[in-house]
Amino acid sequence: MHDDTVERTTDGSGSLRDFTFEEIRKLNPAAKHRLWRDFRGEKVPTLKEAVMECMHYNLIIYFDVKGHANQAVDALKLLYLEYPRLYNSSIVCSFIPEIVYKMRQSDRNVVTALTHRPWSLSHFGDGKPRFDCFWKHYGYMMMDVIMDWSLHNFLWYLCGVSAFLMQKNYISQEYVRQWSSRGVQVVGWTVNTLTEKMYYETVLETSYITDSLVEDCDPHY
Repeated sequence: MHDDTVERTTDGSGSLRDFTFEEIRKLNPAAKHRLWRDFRGEKVPTLKEAVMECMHYNLIIYFDVKGHANQAVDALKLLYLEYPRLYNSSIVCSFIPEIVYKMRQSDRNVVTALTHRPWSLSHFGDGKPRFDCFWKHYGYMMMDVIMDWSLHNFLWYLCGVSAFLMQKNYISQEYVRQWSSRGVQVVGWTVNTLTEKMYYETVLETSYITDSLVEDCDPHY
């Protein structure tokens, strides 16, 4: 599951932490998908089930870890031991440097990446402030500046990343060149429109994450 709640991606409602796994299994993860007619009867998979499905179709997997560093690292370490081919077909990524650092400490053969969106601590993805309190808002903006500087100057090296997943609006040719000189691949997210895809493929010449490779999707901000 991607979100803290189940409303956006299923026909249920409520906080994810309030559900048991058996209750999650009863939800319909295709209910609000535009191709829901093609995926009737789908169930939310376990991590292992999702991995097996991806390997069956030879897909590259991004393990996007949202928190609980020790639990996540322990679970992923067991997964890599059980399925060694994941070393060549997956990336462990996170907004949280601690997770990436601990993953690399646990198994240096795992490919890792840091994910970043400037001002993510003080603002939501649509640009709205997270906090109404003046002091809290500007305090978190200051933390955003420190985090951005740290990621670009030493945390990337400390974590031993192979890629940097940056929100699409902050990527330029110069930005791609700077990371390339460090031996790090830039991946943009989430690149959905045809114009954006052409720009990434022909001008930036770097990888991107998209909601669909075969059509022009709604913009993602």
